[in-house]
Amino acid sequence: MLTHLDEQGRARMVDVGEKPETRRVAIARGEVWMAPETMAALREGTLPKGDALAAARIAGIMAAKRTAELIPLCHPLPLTHVQVDFAVRDPDPTHPMPWVEITARVETVARTGVEMEALTAVSVAALTLYDMAKALDQRMRLTNIRLVEKRGGKSGDLVLE
Repeated sequence: MLTHLDEQGRARMVDVGEKPETRRVAIARGEVWMAPETMAALREGTLPKGDALAAARIAGIMAAKRTAELIPLCHPLPLTHVQVDFAVRDPDPTHPMPWVEITARVETVARTGVEMEALTAVSVAALTLYDMAKALDQRMRLTNIRLVEKRGGKSGDLVLE
């Protein structure tokens, strides 16, 4: 039986009450590709809306904390740490445009993992970068949002990159 469905096939929140609390960590990553002119404004701090990376960092942290309000069936978790970092990258053979790489690391001591919180942090940080820079570049791409690592819990550790 699928854990998020009851006997009648209706969606339900999984009961994690019997699971032990363990330390859990998840790391997610994503990218925002943009025009060279947009990247230059980001680097120089001249975007019309201000410091996009600072706003995106705060938005990502806030989003991780509110994941259970955004994603149905997610458990609200007592997060012990949320970190959102950015790496500004130049074009290379695999990326035809400059991009910002977003990495979120989320930690808790709980009965269920924080993968959704890390993915939500990256997604909302990317959306915030888009919002902060869209006046210059509506062709930006939010892409490659994915889980790259998780630690803890019954299923054990997973490293995807």
